[in-house]
Amino acid sequence: MDCDVKGRREIVHIESVREHKGRLLIALDEAPDATSAEKYIGATFFAPREALDVAEGEYLDVDLIGCNVVSESGMQYGAVSRVDHYPSNDMLIVGKHMLPMVSAFIKNIDTANKAITVEVPPGLLDDDSVSS
Repeated sequence: MDCDVKGRREIVHIESVREHKGRLLIALDEAPDATSAEKYIGATFFAPREALDVAEGEYLDVDLIGCNVVSESGMQYGAVSRVDHYPSNDMLIVGKHMLPMVSAFIKNIDTANKAITVEVPPGLLDDDSVSS
């Protein structure tokens, strides 16, 4: 894994990773104690996508960005430009619209073909409003 330490790239080897109070704690082979780990405070760690395992039905933001969002009937809504994370659920940003990543709307995610199939109410991803 690559690491950027104060503008200097370095290769490091992860011994373990665990979550603690909403943060990831990373143990490195290169830092066996707290004193030697101090140089990594504030560092940014990078790993190639293929080195990361995700469970079935879980996605990294990079997997979703660029996916074309299309309805089950073939209506094209555009591509995901980013993923925003909120406490209640994640949101796909498609154009100027936010699409909640919930099973009621997201019917299929095909990252290999960069496609997300959705079923959404009128107005959620387009500018049409429902009249009563």
